[in-house]
Amino acid sequence: MTALGFLYPGHSAEDDYPRIEQLLASDIRVDVVHTDIGEDAHRVDALLRMGSAERLAEGVEALRLTGAEAVVWACTSGSFVYGWEGAHEQVRTLAVTAGMPASSTSFAFVHAVRELGVRRVAIGATYPDDVAQLFADFLRAADVEVVSIRGSGIITAAEVGTWGDAELFALAREADHPDAEAILLPDTALHTASYLTALEQHLTKPVLTANQVTVWEALRLTDRRVNAPELGALFTKEPIVQV
Repeated sequence: MTALGFLYPGHSAEDDYPRIEQLLASDIRVDVVHTDIGEDAHRVDALLRMGSAERLAEGVEALRLTGAEAVVWACTSGSFVYGWEGAHEQVRTLAVTAGMPASSTSFAFVHAVRELGVRRVAIGATYPDDVAQLFADFLRAADVEVVSIRGSGIITAAEVGTWGDAELFALAREADHPDAEAILLPDTALHTASYLTALEQHLTKPVLTANQVTVWEALRLTDRRVNAPELGALFTKEPIVQV
């Protein structure tokens, strides 16, 4: 049994995690600990407070008790808002506090893009435009070419959590660009786990979503590779180890 730990801010789309655990169909356990979201706002000052070392440390002890072997801060905006170097410092501090390998959803996107072997991506963000631009800047710092950015102007994670498949597919379609080799949907408040194969079939290219890449990143940290086609192209890359 491999135990994966996630620090998830507040409550919005955390039910994606048991769904992903089910779709992995392996000896993988997914444990989610909720952190204090503070002010629910896709605004830089609020996001910086949400991703602070103090906020993350509050959830670490509960996560340690689950037997987790790695921890991922399951929040994209609460990590890329710190910038490339600041986000590195955030996960270094989390790793020391937790006493286990650590990462964040922002780095999960970078590593997932590299895993797929793509360079040009389109972003479909629920965030306001200024916050979506910060995600694009983060990706560019990792030598990922961003060919288009589509923001939605949504302020709260609570509102994003109410979106269904119609809103999700509309966002992905509007974000797509002829030059994009993959589409990135970066909000962990967005329900996507049940729609990944349908999204990729509809858009005829890989789609990377926040909760999907977050779980993949935790598997990467624990040196596990699981073949789970229902979780999209990212989970079908070789080499594969399937129990």
